[in-house]
Amino acid sequence: MDSLTDSVYFAYAVLCTAGLFAGVLGGMIGFGTTIILMPLLVHFFGPLSAVPTVALVATMANVSRVVMWIKLIDWQVCLVYNLTAVPGVILGANTLVLLSPRWIELFLGSFLLAMIPIRRKLRQINFNLKLWEMAVVGAMMGYLTGIVASTGALNTPFFLAYGLMKGAFIGTEAASTVFVLIAKGVTFHQLGILNTEIMAKALLIGTFVLIGSAFSKKFVLNLSEKVFLQMMEGVMLVSAVSILAMAW
Repeated sequence: MDSLTDSVYFAYAVLCTAGLFAGVLGGMIGFGTTIILMPLLVHFFGPLSAVPTVALVATMANVSRVVMWIKLIDWQVCLVYNLTAVPGVILGANTLVLLSPRWIELFLGSFLLAMIPIRRKLRQINFNLKLWEMAVVGAMMGYLTGIVASTGALNTPFFLAYGLMKGAFIGTEAASTVFVLIAKGVTFHQLGILNTEIMAKALLIGTFVLIGSAFSKKFVLNLSEKVFLQMMEGVMLVSAVSILAMAW
């Protein structure tokens, strides 16, 4: 019994420490919080518990970014994006519960790996998006967000392509994501996979994420594009490999 208790304490100590670091990183580049936490949550609690937990943590993290950059947020983009993203996330969450834990792990890991070349290709094309096209992006990202922990990394090129940069990008993407994650949480609750234990777990880890996020703002304006991309792809690669290793 003592051994089991010690292992639980160890798991939460690791997750809270990782949450602190994830909060700083996520606040600097606009995403990365869930990518860091997801492999650890899958390892300690399993994928079906990890996805709703990390969705709640991501909600807290994104709310903090909204507050931090609220004066720069493009609310018109948020509205258009969420018109299709919210229905999409409900459909994706219903898809998630039909998958086996191992398939969830394989999908999560493969998804993160695929995002690296996809993002590079989108940058090479150097495309620009119009406002109505953000609704198409919202539909795709909403569905994927229902299945995976977060699509913040894949969201990035689309919001940048609309012309949002740094604080405006971080705030607008976060505000758009908040509504999607709320819809995801409500759907998980209705499906019976979001309980008080998961909510308490998310609240504890999310508190450390918020503490880390509070220290990030002063670094954002001085963060170069090269460092941004290196940090992003490095986190994505390590997390993807970790999840795939656990699946096999």
